[in-house]
Amino acid sequence: MLQSRLQIITGHYGSGKTTFAVNLAMENARAGRKTCLVDMDIVNPYFRAADSKGPLEAAGVRVIRPIYAGTNLDLPALPGELAAVFDDTSYTVVLDVGGDDAGAAALGAYAHRILAADYAHLYVFNARRPLTSTPEEAVQILREIEAVSRVPATGLVNNTNLGNETDTDVPAASAAFAEQTAALTGLPLIYTGVRQELADAARSRLPSVYPLTMWVVPPW
Repeated sequence: MLQSRLQIITGHYGSGKTTFAVNLAMENARAGRKTCLVDMDIVNPYFRAADSKGPLEAAGVRVIRPIYAGTNLDLPALPGELAAVFDDTSYTVVLDVGGDDAGAAALGAYAHRILAADYAHLYVFNARRPLTSTPEEAVQILREIEAVSRVPATGLVNNTNLGNETDTDVPAASAAFAEQTAALTGLPLIYTGVRQELADAARSRLPSVYPLTMWVVPPW
């Protein structure tokens, strides 16, 4: 389990970063931590962490979301209460940041506070998605996110999947990809995300398997 108070999750669109962020917040809450999940995705209206507000709050997780989340307005506005969670050290805070450098710009506004705190910045990648289909491409997206957010990554999450078509062969086939990405970045591979029902079978084939419940579902 991550021990850092600020747990920042970034990644390319479709990487599964939001699913990972929601599961991470749930894990923190189950461990008895006072937990807050911040939906910082002010770019993509789909697959939002805020869409899981019901089960998150039922688990004891406070949810902070963009002001216009859940409406038909797509405006990049974050609530004032977001700044308060950086000051309240009683919270473990999971930040689900918008995909790519455009979304990471929102994180950059808080970079000075984050760098002064105990933080982990995990970059989530999916080797089966366009624009991250090679380790070099995955690293390029990460470098763009770091440049805009001004918050260096501290670890990687391999979340290679094909949605509902995923079986244990899909993440297992990405092991070499993950190793190459870690080597290129000099960052450790912290987790390998695997759907909950496949996790037991995957543990004999993959390192640091992180079981994922699909709290985030398509809106169609």
